[in-house]
Amino acid sequence: MNQLYMKIIVILLIIMGEGFSIYAEMIAAKSHAGSILTQTFLKMLIIVVIAGGFLILGYVLGYSVFKNIWVVSVASITSILIIEPILAYTIFNQLPTRGALIGLILGALGFISALFF
Repeated sequence: MNQLYMKIIVILLIIMGEGFSIYAEMIAAKSHAGSILTQTFLKMLIIVVIAGGFLILGYVLGYSVFKNIWVVSVASITSILIIEPILAYTIFNQLPTRGALIGLILGALGFISALFF
C-alpha cells in the first residue's frame, strides 16, 4: 500500500482511538452513577477497549511507517489537545474557567514550542 495512505490510516487510527477513549471517559463522568458496575460503566468500558485497540494498532503501524516514535507521539498528543476541549464543551456544555483556559493555552504553547525548537 502507498506510504501516504498508510500514514493517513495511522493518523486516523490514533485520532479515533483517542477520541473514543475521551468520549467514553466523559460520558462515564457525566453519568456519575452511585454504583461502579452500572450499565454506563460497562458500555464505556467496551468503548475504551475498542479505542485501545485502535491506539495500539495506530502505534504499531505508525512506528513501522514513520520509523520514528516521536512522530506517532506527536499525532497522539495533538489529537488529545484538539479533541478533548471540543468533547468537553459538547458533552458538558461548559466553557473552561479562566484558570483552565490559561492552562489549555499554556499547554498548547508548550506543545508548539516542543515541535519547533
